[in-house]
Amino acid sequence: MDLIEKFESARPRLLSVAHRIVGTHHDAEDAVQAAWIRAQSADLHAVDNLDGWLTTVTARLCLDQLRARERRGEIPLTADHIPGIQLAADEDFLQREQVSRAMLVVLDELSPKQRVAYVLHDLFSVPFEDIAAVLDMTTASAKKLASRARLRLSTAAPTARQRRNITDQLDIVEAFLSAARGGDIERLITLMAPDAVRTVDPTLIPSGAATLVRGARAVAEETRSFVDRIVLATTLLVDGRAGAVIAPGGHPFAIIRMGVRDGLVAHIDIAPYAAGTVELPPAFSGIVPN
Repeated sequence: MDLIEKFESARPRLLSVAHRIVGTHHDAEDAVQAAWIRAQSADLHAVDNLDGWLTTVTARLCLDQLRARERRGEIPLTADHIPGIQLAADEDFLQREQVSRAMLVVLDELSPKQRVAYVLHDLFSVPFEDIAAVLDMTTASAKKLASRARLRLSTAAPTARQRRNITDQLDIVEAFLSAARGGDIERLITLMAPDAVRTVDPTLIPSGAATLVRGARAVAEETRSFVDRIVLATTLLVDGRAGAVIAPGGHPFAIIRMGVRDGLVAHIDIAPYAAGTVELPPAFSGIVPN
């Protein structure tokens, strides 16, 4: 098998690794293509593990991209930073490859080095020795970075009772979003308290639209106007409570906070995304490495 065949065989995995690190299909493609150019000009005769070598090179190129974003103030990389055409391409890739929308949102909360360490080790099982080479640090330091990333991404282990409460609230939020995506107005009404209230930041809605809606039926019927956004929402913990983030292509745009009272949604507040507000639920199982 010649170099072209070996690279094309490795390309899907390299693209998956790059996408989880940089978060956009376009930038991931750029990193993989740059890795191919380097492979063509490198002396690979002494390389025993070409896949490992390509992964290391690709990860370094991705790290360079993240550092450049950090200098430009684009971490986290919100939907506001990305042209519409690229958002559509990222959404298409996310759905085609079954990438976790929630995972992409929280990965943007990490520093560049934390993100590389976490993605390589926890999502793709790359040994810490290789990660240390990518990050130009000791193996022990690479392990610490991944550990800090895990702490940042997930809430501290709650008590059994707290875990049940969070799980129950997340189930309610997901049921609400599912009904809204499907246009099931009657189901939405049963999920809300009769006096439910929806508030929204005026910058997120068309001029003249109501920033305050009262009553379960009124709130339920209004969801018909925003189905295109609701289908892009994913459940997460927001400020430690069950909520959701609207994230086209995995890029955060807005936060949905839901107040639950006696098992029913009593208050919905939609606000622009703010870094540092979201984390993965306990025992999160939405990781799809591909």
